[in-house]
Amino acid sequence: MLLILVAVPVDIPIFTKTWVSHTGIDISQEMITIAEKSDLKGDYRRIKDGDISQLTPDFYDLIFSSFTFDNIPLEKKSNLFSSLSNLLNKNGTIINLVCSPDIYTHEWASFSTKDFPENKQAKSGDVVSIITTDLDDKRPCYDIVCSDADYKKLYTQSNLKLIKKYKPLATGEEPYNWVNETTISPWTIYILKRKT
Repeated sequence: MLLILVAVPVDIPIFTKTWVSHTGIDISQEMITIAEKSDLKGDYRRIKDGDISQLTPDFYDLIFSSFTFDNIPLEKKSNLFSSLSNLLNKNGTIINLVCSPDIYTHEWASFSTKDFPENKQAKSGDVVSIITTDLDDKRPCYDIVCSDADYKKLYTQSNLKLIKKYKPLATGEEPYNWVNETTISPWTIYILKRKT
């Protein structure tokens, strides 16, 4: 299994308990260090931006990416998806969890976009702003919005086929004060396989 690290404290425990062998990659040495401290069994590697050539082609059963592609420019995404496609074994799967464009135009239990009305006019490839409200640091995060249609085009260009798409919603029974999460999904989960 290959983990593309972004939310290390969240991603690591979910997968390392169920997978015997796993590799994690990130361009940040800080994230690699956190991952190594959290999981002594994993193989964690710092890579150069966009360069996954040190990984074995046709090898991985599962590649999990959570929010990795939210701040990668549109023009770089296709090459990265092609590279990931080449890493999958013949039965391998990519799970790509990304922010839906809706996250940048609505209010949420732990995110705010009300100070950024320009987000409403953003098209694929445009920079958008969002604040994580449950952190002490209230500076905005800058992401690059990508529409569902453009993700699907990118997958097709990258020798990937979409198997399933999920737009998860909260049920309202969770112990949180949801704002829009029960009616609008802030996330999209794409399940992908290699075409050939």
